[in-house]
Amino acid sequence: MVATLLISISAIVSAVLVGFVARRVLGTAVGWPRSIVVGLLVFFLGVPFTQWTLRQTGLPDAAAPIPADDVWLWVGLIALSLAWVFALGVAALVASEAIFPTRALPNPIDLVRAALRQRKRTRRYLEILAIASRHGVGWLFHGGRSRVEEQLSTSEERANAIVATINDAGVSFVKLGQVLSTRRDLIPEPYLSALASLQTKATTLPWETVRAVIETDLGRPLDEVYADVDPSPLAAASVAQVHRAHLLDGTAVVVKVQRPAARAQVEADADIIGRLAHRAEMRTRVGRDLRIESVARGFTATLLEELDYRIEARNTMMVASTVDLIDRAEPDRRGMVTVPQIHAAASHQRVLTMELVDGTALSDSAERLAGMTADDRERLAQVLMSTVIEQILVYGVFHADLHPGNVLLRENGSLGLIDFGAVGVIERSRRQHMTAFLLATLSENDVAATDALLLIVDPPDDLDVEAFRHDVGIVLTTEHLRTAGQGSIFTRMVDVIRQHHIALPGELASAFRSFATLEGCLRVIVDDFDMVGEALPLMPSILRRTVSAKKMLTDLQAQSVISLARLQRIPRRLENLLAGAEKGSIGITLRGESGDDVGGILGRTTAEIASTLVSIAAVVIAVVLVVAGGGPVLGGSITLFGVLGAVIGLFGFLGLLRIVRRTFTRRG
Repeated sequence: MVATLLISISAIVSAVLVGFVARRVLGTAVGWPRSIVVGLLVFFLGVPFTQWTLRQTGLPDAAAPIPADDVWLWVGLIALSLAWVFALGVAALVASEAIFPTRALPNPIDLVRAALRQRKRTRRYLEILAIASRHGVGWLFHGGRSRVEEQLSTSEERANAIVATINDAGVSFVKLGQVLSTRRDLIPEPYLSALASLQTKATTLPWETVRAVIETDLGRPLDEVYADVDPSPLAAASVAQVHRAHLLDGTAVVVKVQRPAARAQVEADADIIGRLAHRAEMRTRVGRDLRIESVARGFTATLLEELDYRIEARNTMMVASTVDLIDRAEPDRRGMVTVPQIHAAASHQRVLTMELVDGTALSDSAERLAGMTADDRERLAQVLMSTVIEQILVYGVFHADLHPGNVLLRENGSLGLIDFGAVGVIERSRRQHMTAFLLATLSENDVAATDALLLIVDPPDDLDVEAFRHDVGIVLTTEHLRTAGQGSIFTRMVDVIRQHHIALPGELASAFRSFATLEGCLRVIVDDFDMVGEALPLMPSILRRTVSAKKMLTDLQAQSVISLARLQRIPRRLENLLAGAEKGSIGITLRGESGDDVGGILGRTTAEIASTLVSIAAVVIAVVLVVAGGGPVLGGSITLFGVLGAVIGLFGFLGLLRIVRRTFTRRG
């Protein structure tokens, strides 16, 4: 009983010791389960290996009497044999860690949840692939061609097949297609026109479902917030539907209510969209050219944000602030462009209550516009143009989806902007570059326009600047001669950017798109409106606001304060430098482009090289000593050089194991 207990304790100690020493020697974490297994193997193989070693040396094993003169030699050989068994166990750990690195064991509950999500995602994934294959768009996700795909011989047919697939795939994919239809810097024709035809098909929700969403989100009964709500929706979309209502004080409002399953559906599809985009970018040239994975990643993040109506409320209030600032600067145009007021007390994450904007969309207002005088229409177009340009260039906050459906012609003849789920924000430094670019564009200065554009975009290293300038100049020249025609100078400029494979930041792509859609709105109001010619007289006033003497003075003061703070640090730093020189402790730290300490890296690299050379030398010396033998005979056939070789080889072997383990860790 006692012997069994002692053996068990020894086995446990051996297992723990192997894991502990392996961690210390290798310098990295090693999984305890495999450490215990290897430790037990070391324990059980140690005795047979020691006995074999003793027999090979001619010394008696533990069963025979041991001469008094050989006791210490016998003990040393046993220790050395066990050390080598231990080293081989550590080598087994290194090999197992290199092939199957240690990973944290997942929580069983998380495993079950992940399996359920994986099952749901797989079913949805297969459903989407089946839809794609049915429409002949399987080439986006896998190699080879099906019989249906063989019939798609032209780009137009493929574009229409993609649109059909997106329409059948559901709301998230339709939203993605609609976003892509606005990214002319990424999507070429005819895919752009095909995506622009996407329409979300939505059935109306029962009033009781809508009522439950409102009361749950606001945390109050309906009659404590609204005097009445029209059960029949004013409009229904794939994510939300809108109802007319009155607040308790009688204010007419509209209530935007998110569908209960909208967020769950979008979250479920977000991961699938990312995976499909990744496959499309890895396996197809079209996907790589469109950089579709990056676009999909940005889209899913934006779409999830748009599901939080508190963000849309904040966006609406920011745009309203810019309109108010513009009206203050030009009182004679006050009220001609309006933004609905948000009622924060009746709004939350899934419910948005805002002022009712009476009127019809510009796209449906042809008869009313035809009944207005030419001067009134010209004035309306001028005010809308100046408002949007100032929002982008002066204040940096603008409507990022300003198509004719989001601009209402109100009953009093003014314009109302609606739907602020997508709002662009541009920092001041880039606004200044965009102002320079727009001024150069309007004055047909291709050199200045190219220089300003290169400050805005992210040009590739191999960009042919002269060819880029030439294409920009061609656009400026031709557009100035066909201002009354179809199309937009900004649309063609984005085409040039895409053709030269230049990355356009998302917020700047939104600004270019807003300029282009603004032209579309203006030509709905005045069919031959010349935005290029009409915008040029606005530039001096915009420049005065963006580069005013007051702002320049403020900038100078800020830079002066920063420079003064830096100057105040110089005496102390100089004193520290001189004190270090006096003590002989001056050091220089080299840093790479990533900010890492190059000196520290060089030091660690040098130490690792030296350690590697020492370990290799130790192994070589050990082999030479063991093979050559010689030296005083310690007992049996054991010589001093053989024992030294075994000891030196042990340390060299452990050193090499440490180096191998670190190498595999860095690769991982």
